[in-house]
Amino acid sequence: MRRSGILMPMTALPSPWGVGTLGAEARAFVDFLSAAGQSVWQLLPIGPTSYGDSPYQSFSSFAGNPYLIDLDDLAEEGLLEPGEYERRFWGDDPARVDYGALYEGRFDVLRRAVERLESERADELRAFCEREGAWLDDYALFMAIKGDHGGAALSTWEPGLRMRVPEDLAAARNKLACEVRFWKGVQCLFFRQWTRLHAYAREHGIELMGDLPIYVAEDSADLWAHPEQFQLDEDLRPREVAGCPPDGFSDTGQLWGNPLFAWEHMAEDGYAWWIERISYQLDLYDILRIDHFRGFDSYYAIPAGASTAAGGRWKPGPGKAFFSALEAKLGPCPIVAEDLGFLTPSVYRLLSDTGYPGMKVLQFAFDSRDGGGSLYQPHNYTPHCVAYVGTHDNDTALGWLHTADAGDVALAREYLHLDAAEGEGWGMMRAIWSSVADLSIVTMQDVLGLGSDARINTPSTLGGNWCWRALPGYATEQVARRLHRAMELYGRLPKAEVAARDAALNAEAAAEAWAAQSDARVQSSEETTR
Repeated sequence: MRRSGILMPMTALPSPWGVGTLGAEARAFVDFLSAAGQSVWQLLPIGPTSYGDSPYQSFSSFAGNPYLIDLDDLAEEGLLEPGEYERRFWGDDPARVDYGALYEGRFDVLRRAVERLESERADELRAFCEREGAWLDDYALFMAIKGDHGGAALSTWEPGLRMRVPEDLAAARNKLACEVRFWKGVQCLFFRQWTRLHAYAREHGIELMGDLPIYVAEDSADLWAHPEQFQLDEDLRPREVAGCPPDGFSDTGQLWGNPLFAWEHMAEDGYAWWIERISYQLDLYDILRIDHFRGFDSYYAIPAGASTAAGGRWKPGPGKAFFSALEAKLGPCPIVAEDLGFLTPSVYRLLSDTGYPGMKVLQFAFDSRDGGGSLYQPHNYTPHCVAYVGTHDNDTALGWLHTADAGDVALAREYLHLDAAEGEGWGMMRAIWSSVADLSIVTMQDVLGLGSDARINTPSTLGGNWCWRALPGYATEQVARRLHRAMELYGRLPKAEVAARDAALNAEAAAEAWAAQSDARVQSSEETTR
């Protein structure tokens, strides 16, 4: 079925408290999507972020980001008093997230909410902790120890804690019992609100599309609790790390620094850790985008300590065996494969074997740096794909038109018939809406016609990323109506709305037919009488 959606980071929603959250503005965005004829809300990863604020470098694959907990909703539930958070400094620019202000102020406020949760809803908290204990116990202890070490990374902890010596862990649990309870309480608050939002989205016909980073952070509860799943030395430090090789976009490649998976070990138990990770995500979302899909075919390994990615090498990934094990355990999964980057015939075969839809990015269709992007030109799309103008790693449509190579932009304008009357950004969105792609996704920045200042991320840069926020009043009825009309034109309205419209039209036609027949009977009766 042809559908469409919008990519909007949760952090980018408006709020007076420094960052977008799971509360009223998130529900209002669901309302906007519904009014605009959309079917999907694509999100960025929602895990707790570390240094650099990237949602792709998280302390946990399972936990939720405490910054996303809505304070007003907590106040409505009696878990906070408005005065406990309204007078704090949350940043002075409503168009940007101030992560420093959040770090300084958010956790003191959440402590008050957790105290009330423990005293007033102890049974609910206890049930949550029992249900999520498989990951929650390790995560809460990890965060408590990290806090006791002033936020220091796992790699700097003393060996007994880093290596999980039982006696040292027992001592830490005893010493930090209050902190462990706090971190468990925070997660309970997060997932109470997440469950509410997900239910609200479903009620309004909106599917949530999540994003699963292929790799985990070195400084994470994942690595600490399951070191056997990663390629580590005897001190639990990576031998090689993840990244991408040099290409037309970067002479030195991308050095991500994540630990690499011990795929051969994972195969011994049928990839149980990975399957649990994906199963958990599919409980949170209706659709799951898996980042860096090509890493399952082969992955780029860079020597630990290298200053760039130039000296890495390709190694074989698990390939089809992993996805066969996944399907055997979970059945067919609603997964989208992020199949961008350096692709080989074996990557294409793996994508075909899994049956997952891949991605098409319109901006790549006109990029001359890699010899042309005909693969991404809409006339070459097949239905079984997800089409984008740009992703979170790209500039906005208008930003791209102003910063890309002049020849590339000229080709795009000619190919797409862009003009000022329609709006060049809307012309680029039109191209993917009118394509044969089953699902089209546009960013909210492009819907709003914003430039490079609204870019959410510039890969391989530190600072200034993940900060963009929409201003209050951004999601207007006028914009919703324009989007809805585009969905009508290109056959992307939600199935339920089309069915309701058709039923209404059929009912109207039936009523008109009945009325016509009634009029005819009356006229016939009158003529007979005469």
